[in-house]
Amino acid sequence: MTAAIIGWSHLPFGKFDNETVESLVVKAAEGALRHAGVAPGDIDEIVLGHFNAGFSPQDFTAALVLQADPALRFKPALRVENACATGSAAVHTAIKSVEARRARRVLVVGVEQMTRTPGPEIGRNLLRASYLPEDGDTPAGFAGVFGKIASGYFQKYGDQSDALALIAAKNHKNGVANPYAQMRKDVGFDFCRTESEKNPFVAGPLKRTDCSLVSDGAAALVIADVDTALASERAVVFRSTAHAQDFLPMSKRDILDFEGCTVAWGRALASAGVSLDDLSFVETHDCFTIAELIEYEAMGLAPKGRGADVVKDGTTTMEGRLPVNPSGGLKAKGHPIGATGVSMHVLTAMQLCEQAPQGMQVKGARLGGVFNMGGAAVANYVSVMERLR
Repeated sequence: MTAAIIGWSHLPFGKFDNETVESLVVKAAEGALRHAGVAPGDIDEIVLGHFNAGFSPQDFTAALVLQADPALRFKPALRVENACATGSAAVHTAIKSVEARRARRVLVVGVEQMTRTPGPEIGRNLLRASYLPEDGDTPAGFAGVFGKIASGYFQKYGDQSDALALIAAKNHKNGVANPYAQMRKDVGFDFCRTESEKNPFVAGPLKRTDCSLVSDGAAALVIADVDTALASERAVVFRSTAHAQDFLPMSKRDILDFEGCTVAWGRALASAGVSLDDLSFVETHDCFTIAELIEYEAMGLAPKGRGADVVKDGTTTMEGRLPVNPSGGLKAKGHPIGATGVSMHVLTAMQLCEQAPQGMQVKGARLGGVFNMGGAAVANYVSVMERLR
C-alpha cells in the first residue's frame, strides 16, 4: 500500500456545446482539490489523461490544468495517452511517482470532448486506436472492429444476442441512479434485444444498444502517499495495480481471449493477495457489450465461451454475487476517452467510502476492482482498491 486517493471530482458526461477541453479540465481539477482539502501549492505533480486523436484542435494540453489555479504554475505536468485506457494510464503514472517518492500529492485529470466532431470524423479518430494496416478500412469504425469480434465469438460459441441484451439492459438500469451518466433510462431487455428503428444493427451482430455513447466529460483525483492520506479526511488505498500491454495487430493473437486482460487481473489479484471472490464489485470496460461478456471470462468469472452464464443467472447484477458496472458502465455513463479510466477510479472510491449516489451504492462494499482497456484488449489496466479511512 503505497498510494491512496484522498479526493475526487466527477463532472456529468454528455453533449456540451458550451464547454471546451480547457473548461472541463479546469472544473474537474478545481473540484478535486476542494474535495481533497489540498491547497494547489501543495500539489507536487500533475498528470493529464487526454486521448485527443483529432477530437480537439488544441493539442499539447498538459499545461491547461494550471489554469485551475495560479499556484499550480511551474509544477511538473505531463499528458499521457493509451487509447481508451488513457485515464488509467494517468492514474497509474501518478501512483508510480508516489511510489518512487518523487511526489507526495499528485493531481490527476482525465478529459475528452468528442461531440463537436462530425460523425464520420469520430469514426476515423477512434479507428486510430486500432492497427491501421489491418483495420483502417473497417466499416463503422471501431464499432466495426468489435462487430468482427462479436461475429467471431458467435461463430465459435453460438448466438449470444440474449446475453448482450442482458448486459446492455443491466447497465442502463444501473445508470438510472448515476447522476453523472449521459443516459439515465432503464430501456429494458426487450428493447435491447430487438432490432428496431431506434435500435438498428450497427456492425455485425451489435446493435445501437450494444455500443457506448460518444461523450464529453472530465473527472479528477488527488493521489497521495499513505502517510499523507492517513492525515486526510478520506483515503482509498490501492492494494495493487497492474498493466499488461498486448500486440496491437489482432492477427498476432486470439482476439476472443483478451489475454492481456487475463494477465493484468492475475497480476493485480496476486499482488493484492486476494481472489476474485473477495471483491465486492467491479467497474469494467464495456465499450461494447461483447467486451464485457469476454471480460467475464478473461477475469476468471466464467469459463471460456460461458460468459453468458453469469449475466443470465444474475451474478453480475446489483443484487448478485459480484455486481459489475454498478455505475452503469460506459454503456450508460458515456465514454469520453481520456476521462473514462479516471471516472472508473472515482466511482470506485465513492463506493468504498459509501458515498455513491442513492440506488447506486453496493451494500457492504469493501474491495473494488477496476478494469480499463485501450483498443481491442491492447492496453489492459487493473486496480484493486479498498478504503483505508
